[in-house]
Amino acid sequence: MGKVLIIGAGGVGTVVAHKTAQNREIFTDIMQASRTRSKCDAIAGEVKRRTGVTISTAQVDADSVPELVHLFHEYKPDMVINVALPYQDLTIMDACLECGVNYLDTANYEPRDEARFEYKWQWAYRDRFENAGLTAILGCGFDPGVTSIFTAHAARHHFDEIRYLDIVDCNAGDHGKAFATNFNPEINIREVTQKGKYWENGQWVETEPHEIHKPLTYPGIGPKESYVIYHEELESLVRNYPTLRRARFWMTFGQEYLTHLRVIRNIGMARIDEVEYNGQKIVPIQFLKAVLPDPGSLGENYTGETSIGCRIRGIKDGKERSYYIYNNCSHEAAYRETGAQGVSYTTGVPATIGAMMFLQGLWKRPGVFNVEEFDPDPFMKQLVKQGLPWHEQFDTDPEV
Repeated sequence: MGKVLIIGAGGVGTVVAHKTAQNREIFTDIMQASRTRSKCDAIAGEVKRRTGVTISTAQVDADSVPELVHLFHEYKPDMVINVALPYQDLTIMDACLECGVNYLDTANYEPRDEARFEYKWQWAYRDRFENAGLTAILGCGFDPGVTSIFTAHAARHHFDEIRYLDIVDCNAGDHGKAFATNFNPEINIREVTQKGKYWENGQWVETEPHEIHKPLTYPGIGPKESYVIYHEELESLVRNYPTLRRARFWMTFGQEYLTHLRVIRNIGMARIDEVEYNGQKIVPIQFLKAVLPDPGSLGENYTGETSIGCRIRGIKDGKERSYYIYNNCSHEAAYRETGAQGVSYTTGVPATIGAMMFLQGLWKRPGVFNVEEFDPDPFMKQLVKQGLPWHEQFDTDPEV
């Protein structure tokens, strides 16, 4: 049905490679490319062993529009699935426009020199993609991604008016490391150490990092201390659902993890500006990334599960109601299927489904869109089929 080019060969790229290969009736040709081709070759070898499907590989520097353009012209994909670094979103989008290729990513663009998460840079591409007759799908991971689709599903089927949205993200897994991040350390640490922010009464409210917290109870897991942080899907959701009076994002952290984060920040290792060391310029957080465990290596010994969902309150038929929709994902099951841990799995599966939606013509229209702007129903059906079943609770205590 279509050719896809996967850019990125980390944990999420590993999952996307496996899941596209498992759906060969949709993804008739698959290529994986990254700066280090040997990583793609290793993934392709494992995919071949597990599924019998051959994936072609290539080397490309995703910071270079000319290199991307050369590869796009050579391979001629119908869609690029961008699971590289958020810094590279705009160069990949530029190359897509130059070559007439459709685009999908899992995280919004952020500049290298500032820990700042905004869609404005990518939303600025709307007219160019529309005029080119191309589709760009933004934030099609789990959060952002599935959480936004959960919200769209709730708005369509269970509410006349959504007033309160709390996205809750719990990782109750144990990888056995003293300290490790579940995806790219540079991006992960920047994300969770910035100031918190949430939407209330028509404006953004800023907090100190981890200032607001309380225990929340997660299905099958139990109570876990949860912290309000800023997450990018809030920006598009409050725009697309203007009845929202408050929207927040909660994430669980263990005390040992938070202690490590405080030390990293206090000694300057979370800095994203250059410092001079032995006559060379280095960025401390990039050096830290080099010495921390590779997130892609965590899967083998990872136990436990994630629980991510939306707790929503609003009005249906003139009455107040609450609604909780969530998915629990086992790290062990994810590793058995794809060789990656659950956090990578919960990001890579939705990216694959989003590309599937496009190739089937279900999410295909010119412009730049966040996922909640599309029909959630076919995506929700595929979540169950592709390994991320969802569950609902009605009119229970949302705790938030």
